[in-house]
Amino acid sequence: MADEGIRVQSEMKDGAVIVAPEGDVDLSRSPVLRTSLKQALTAKPARLVIDLGLVDYMDSSGVATLVEALQIARKGGTKMVLCGMKDRVRSIFEIARLDTVFTIAASREAAMAV
Repeated sequence: MADEGIRVQSEMKDGAVIVAPEGDVDLSRSPVLRTSLKQALTAKPARLVIDLGLVDYMDSSGVATLVEALQIARKGGTKMVLCGMKDRVRSIFEIARLDTVFTIAASREAAMAV
């Protein structure tokens, strides 16, 4: 999917769906990510890995999108793991204490092993 500065790629690997947004995730762009995450979760994968390595900026709407996805994942029995966060994005999660709510891994490989 593509939209004004955000692309979201999805792939299946070892029973997991990996979703990798690229670009800023803000109010105007978070619906693209939301749609991709909801699509990924309809298959009820055992694991959903969201690789944020190519996201430089995320506002509260982006965080809300991830919280919504986490709620859907938990209801469906899917383990959701965020990975590859840049310091700027990770600090948003730390300030909001969401780093204690989400499972966060350093890399895709680590996310697959958590």
